[in-house]
Amino acid sequence: MNEITFEQVPELFEKIGGLFVEKKEELCEMDARLGDGDLGLTMSKGFGSLPELIRAESEGAAGDIGKLLMKAGMKMSSLVPSTMGFLMSTGVMEGGKALKGKTVIGKAELAEYLTGFAAGVQKRGKCEAGQRTIYDAILPAAQAAADEATKEGSTTESVMQAAFEAAQAGCEATKDMVPVFGKAAVHAAQCVGVVDQGAVAGCYMIQGMHDYIC
Repeated sequence: MNEITFEQVPELFEKIGGLFVEKKEELCEMDARLGDGDLGLTMSKGFGSLPELIRAESEGAAGDIGKLLMKAGMKMSSLVPSTMGFLMSTGVMEGGKALKGKTVIGKAELAEYLTGFAAGVQKRGKCEAGQRTIYDAILPAAQAAADEATKEGSTTESVMQAAFEAAQAGCEATKDMVPVFGKAAVHAAQCVGVVDQGAVAGCYMIQGMHDYIC
């Protein structure tokens, strides 16, 4: 896939939402060990609703993908009023802001969206790399995408592949990180050698994009 058109944007998020529905129980079980146990519900509800929210905003966006995602992300935030829900909706909005005025998503735009998404997560969550959060999967993905997009001969598919591989590596790296947020920080000893559930969710988001594009 060389580029994603305005009309195809809902299909992209349908792929992501479908994966989160499939992984809902797995994420809830992971989250129950060191969190509130609702991670799978939040991700499946949030991204599962996003395609229809996008379609509802399509006419008003008039072909502008950035405007489309900013509006849909804002609506998404009211459907999943939780910490992770706000992080994800902010990511979508900031990713959309990076694409303001764009009518297609090619390799450069894909990198810009992921970079904006990661910045939104960091801004909203006030987190940094290495603190064992979803950011530890999303940030490496964005950085890898941005790097690949500048290479001669790179494609939208190669950018997404680089992002996915980096997200997987980032997720795996959380096994050796010390948590600083939430219940996981209180039970830090139990986190040793275990991947962070938020990072897993972030990796699944990247995987959903990868599965659609590649």
